Amino acid sequence: MAYQYPYRQAGVPLVQQVWEKATIVAGYDPNIWRKDTCGAWINRDSHGTETQYGWEIDHIKPKAQGGTDDLANLQPLQWENNRHKADDWPNWTCKNTA
Repeated sequence: MAYQYPYRQAGVPLVQQVWEKATIVAGYDPNIWRKDTCGAWINRDSHGTETQYGWEIDHIKPKAQGGTDDLANLQPLQWENNRHKADDWPNWTCKNTA
């Protein structure tokens, strides 16, 4: 069965709160461009897309391992990094770094 991203239809407040956890890069508009924890570029308007700068809301500690939906357990990850991570926490590696 194909992966179904659970936050594709997430409300604007949650998406914005998770977006604000991404790394701001000097010289770039932080309302448009940021980097995820791996250093991959993400674009604010590309949430939920499988594009070069698309990103998803990731559970830092996967729900399958007891993680929660609390904001403290959520982070923005470039979509390929999120899929590569899957439930391999805490021993995961980044797929895209920039």
